Amino acid sequence: MLFVAPRRIPDDAGREAVQRWRDGNPQPDDEAMAVRYTLQLLRQKAPGSSVEVRVPPWGAVQAIEGPSHTRGTPPAVVEMTPDVWLSVATGARLFDDALAEGAIHASGERSNLTGWLPLGELA
Repeated sequence: MLFVAPRRIPDDAGREAVQRWRDGNPQPDDEAMAVRYTLQLLRQKAPGSSVEVRVPPWGAVQAIEGPSHTRGTPPAVVEMTPDVWLSVATGARLFDDALAEGAIHASGERSNLTGWLPLGELA
């Protein structure tokens, strides 16, 4: 099996997409780029593979140190919509609040991302 690393989104392009999303003036591809860019930042900030963060339909990453796995679903899964993800990643909304409101589905150890969110680069 051949593993191909995802293309890295340049910081300037990612930040611009996030800013347009924040301003409410996104261009057609901005939501997808902003989600993928912020997931990329999370992966850089919290390397590992014990938690899978899913933001369908735009992306998913495995992050955070802990028990590793080789097949199937990781020990912890966190899933939310693009709007919820971008709001918690940028600090517009607290992770705990969105979780309590049912906007985030989280299961398993290490599934509380409050230690990594918001992403300091964007808050």
